[in-house]
Amino acid sequence: MVEPGLPVVTAEHNPLRQPDDKRLPRIAGPCSMVMFGVTGDLARKKLMPAIYDLANRGLLPPGFSLVGFARRDWDDQDFAEVVHDSVRKHARTPFREDVWRSLAEGFRFVQGAFDDTEAFTQLARTVTALDEERGTGGNHAFYLSIPPGWFAPVCEQLQASGLSDPRPGTWRRVVIEKPFGHDLSSAQELNDIVESVFPPDSVFRIDHYLGKETVQNLLALRFANQLFEPVWNANYVDHVQITMAEDIGIGGRAGYYDEVGAAKDVIQNHLLQLLALTAMEEPVGFTADAVRAEKEKVLTSVRLPEDLSAATCRGRYTAGRQGGELVGGYLEEDGVAEDSTTETYAAVTVDVHTRRWAGVPFYLRTGKRLGKRVTEIAVVFKRAPHLPFTSTATEQLGHNAIVIRVQPDEGVTMRFGSKVPGTQMEVRDVTMDFGYGASFTESSPEAYERLILDVLLGDPPLFPRHEEVELSWKILDPIVAHWEADDRAPHDYPAGTWGPPQADELMRRDGREWRLP
Repeated sequence: MVEPGLPVVTAEHNPLRQPDDKRLPRIAGPCSMVMFGVTGDLARKKLMPAIYDLANRGLLPPGFSLVGFARRDWDDQDFAEVVHDSVRKHARTPFREDVWRSLAEGFRFVQGAFDDTEAFTQLARTVTALDEERGTGGNHAFYLSIPPGWFAPVCEQLQASGLSDPRPGTWRRVVIEKPFGHDLSSAQELNDIVESVFPPDSVFRIDHYLGKETVQNLLALRFANQLFEPVWNANYVDHVQITMAEDIGIGGRAGYYDEVGAAKDVIQNHLLQLLALTAMEEPVGFTADAVRAEKEKVLTSVRLPEDLSAATCRGRYTAGRQGGELVGGYLEEDGVAEDSTTETYAAVTVDVHTRRWAGVPFYLRTGKRLGKRVTEIAVVFKRAPHLPFTSTATEQLGHNAIVIRVQPDEGVTMRFGSKVPGTQMEVRDVTMDFGYGASFTESSPEAYERLILDVLLGDPPLFPRHEEVELSWKILDPIVAHWEADDRAPHDYPAGTWGPPQADELMRRDGREWRLP
């Protein structure tokens, strides 16, 4: 770790460091970040704390600057107080006054609306001044933490004001939060607008799940070990379950969520990205182009079952008990229409038509107000073709499984059969567990720390490009259209349970069951 306050030595300026020396961290060069939507929850709870944590770890350049852009009648000091409060409350690393003072010197604020041309002119003057005052070197990232409807207008304002045009030897990048459209055609339209202003390699589409340590560890698990890859295929794998379960409701997001629903909110981006990483072939290297190429091959090969009524399920939570507390149903949430047909639970079956995965179903599910908060990838193996034991000796033996836990308890679990101590031959399931917290002394950085640093470094492997986004919509659009053509409301399930009974029936028709995380 580079201690704040000490001179920053990068790899380029360290003559003793070899190119592959991992002892020094990657440190961003001179740059700033302009943040649109600084008054929103994402900026206050995740983005600003992540920037402080990066500074506290010595990973930002000494002159790094943060520019806030919003309607509020603030000056630079008001903005600094907002960041200070957010950092104090949400930062992962301890608060250090010397780090804060150094970071706060680079805070600037520009008041204006997203369609205010004069405000963007002022923003351009502010950015230019930072190059002179702070040594940001003409390198600026624009983080659009704003509703998707404003992506295009803001990009057009950045172009009109000259902010999107770098001088030779400098860079300009734009960061876009999901959702990337609401269907294939809107995603294509958005991509066309954004990439008409910024080159494709300068567009960073944030999927914060891809910044999580355990998601990246999936690639290490598969490709750094000889143990797993030989059985990571249809010869040995029975099926794969990918789950993202939340124990909370929609909170104050009714305006957004009721228009989107569980499938568009989670399956189109998070779960299909996890599927691609689970099913992809080994890339020729871990460059952005190589990793993305393999993910795109997987998404291109995904096929939906013919009978979508049997292969998919959508649900909606009703009143129930969550953690011992009585909570209301979805239709009782503030801002939700009484006749809403939006799903809060979605389960989908897909196939991956490649030699490696032919015949192996992938089950994806997500939901609000489920039994617990958990995200995991479970690779469930076929039973042994022959068991030289009596049926009673193995009656409690299930399928072997490798479970990658993405959150909240990051790690990997292996489930296999073992003899029960005693005089009888009895085989039961046991687990072997790896937890990040128990194996490494350094705590895992927040996903946004990794992703923001990658933006500043210009390192894009963890960011989906527009081809992946469009392929994901091609998979989901037919499912959404099928549900919309069905007049029936989503199936009810009580809050605190694991979804509607129809989702369990979906699995039973295939002779399988959902894992209980």
